[in-house]
Amino acid sequence: MIPILAVPISLIGAFFVIQFFGISINLVTLFALVLAIGIVVDDAIVVVEAVHAKFDEDPNISPYNAVKKVLGEISGAIIAITFVMVSVFVPISFMSGPVGTFYRQFSITMASSIVISALIALTLTPVLCAMLLKNHHGHPKKKNILTRSLDSFNRGFEKLTGKYVWLLKLIVHRRTVTFTILIIFCAGIYFESQIVPSGFIPNEDQGNYLCHYSNSSRFYA
Repeated sequence: MIPILAVPISLIGAFFVIQFFGISINLVTLFALVLAIGIVVDDAIVVVEAVHAKFDEDPNISPYNAVKKVLGEISGAIIAITFVMVSVFVPISFMSGPVGTFYRQFSITMASSIVISALIALTLTPVLCAMLLKNHHGHPKKKNILTRSLDSFNRGFEKLTGKYVWLLKLIVHRRTVTFTILIIFCAGIYFESQIVPSGFIPNEDQGNYLCHYSNSSRFYA
């Protein structure tokens, strides 16, 4: 329920920014909004999951106090992630020429929705968590089939997470191997960029031509 309420607000707020910059609703801006859905929903999910984590740590904590602690812990992370994401799209808006016209509309739409999503995650989403979420961790309930299935999934996911953490610790303690692999990947990316053609948009002229034959005449296009 909370992401369902938070995500549309972020997208609707982007329309006001689009109108402010004189951008119309077209395929480019709509494409940016579709991509933004997958990004803006993460902020609301992060807040909700953090509140549930507080419920797991303290079964007697109230939703208000849980939200208060969560905001003190993850506010900086949300702001930092927002700056990183915006720094990717904002420089594109300064491109000139026909290509810049397309990318400017795309970048402004994406950046505005991301910024509004961060504001919603720091204001509306915590309020919704305090109002809608309930701490049932201190009151055991009878488990149904769905709950038992979720418990089995969580146990399997925890085992997988433990193996992943073990692998990370193994890699961290072997810095020589880690930096060697990193250097190999960087060299591979460099040589690949020298071979594979690159560009902002695909070339319009693909170097192809079509031929049409008939019994009476021959046409080339």
